[in-house]
Amino acid sequence: MKTVTMADVAKKAKVSKSTVSQYINNRYEYMSAETKTRIEEAIEELGYHPNVIARSLKQKKTSTIGVIVANILHAFSTQVIRAVEDVSNDSNVSVIICNADDNPEKEQKYIEMLRAKQVDGLILFPIGSNFELYQQLKEENVPLVFVDRRVEGIETASILLENENASEIAVDHFFKRGYTRIGILTTSIAEKITPRVERIEGYKKALVKRGLPLRDDYIASVDISDMQDALTNMFSQPEPPQALLAGSDLAFLEVLHFVKRKGMQIPDDLAVISMDEVSFSEIYQPRLTTISQPAYQMGKHATEILLKQIKTGKEVNSDLIRYPASLIIREST
Repeated sequence: MKTVTMADVAKKAKVSKSTVSQYINNRYEYMSAETKTRIEEAIEELGYHPNVIARSLKQKKTSTIGVIVANILHAFSTQVIRAVEDVSNDSNVSVIICNADDNPEKEQKYIEMLRAKQVDGLILFPIGSNFELYQQLKEENVPLVFVDRRVEGIETASILLENENASEIAVDHFFKRGYTRIGILTTSIAEKITPRVERIEGYKKALVKRGLPLRDDYIASVDISDMQDALTNMFSQPEPPQALLAGSDLAFLEVLHFVKRKGMQIPDDLAVISMDEVSFSEIYQPRLTTISQPAYQMGKHATEILLKQIKTGKEVNSDLIRYPASLIIREST
């Protein structure tokens, strides 16, 4: 079957190839409604499909961006992805989503794959270990935005939560409710992942500020697979924490599993706050107090910055942009 070309559409619609090209690229400024209708009908009748690869080579753009999340299981990640997709779709830009699983080798593989596909830019939740690769992206002027994390020495727009303040908000709420023995559980900080490090630092500062005991045995920073053992150790002490801040939604799920396994009652035996809003916070009994991140707004902002970089060919900014957290008070405290 003969491939239908742009020339065939132009002949059928009785217009020039350049006019068809303008129509396909949504440039209608000087095009009459009648001309648009003729081209649309010709495309439909002939079954024409634009050659995306050829157009990309000519324009030197693929109208595609890549997103590499560190761990797609986080509710925060999926909300950011939704915003990226919404904003990109409005701009006729496609999105390729990759999940690095907090694995530097996997992240490197995806960066190289997306570059080979000539995506126009990248939104990255950087794991941090691939410094030379990030630096190479900057040297090659690849439009790049970091989300949730920053990497020392890489000057690029980075959008994060005010993590230290988020922990302080949680500690302050516990303190006002009369809790003095307060613990924290996060995933491992071995790789110095920004939000984990900052949330622990904010927790420590908040305790000191309020004259509360700062105890190493109330702090657990381990892989998800080790969290049940870490919680068992924490709560086997003569004076275990009365309240616990979970540094992420995945850590919070581990806390809820532990509480159920031990037959503990929230908040009678343990008050809890999650550092991420979770989908079941309103239907869990008791309803769950959370620290909410404006994830959608952060993803929207990141995409707008990236698309502007792609459009202008210039670095829009290399600022560190922080969004405030908010406390949603429910019954688990």
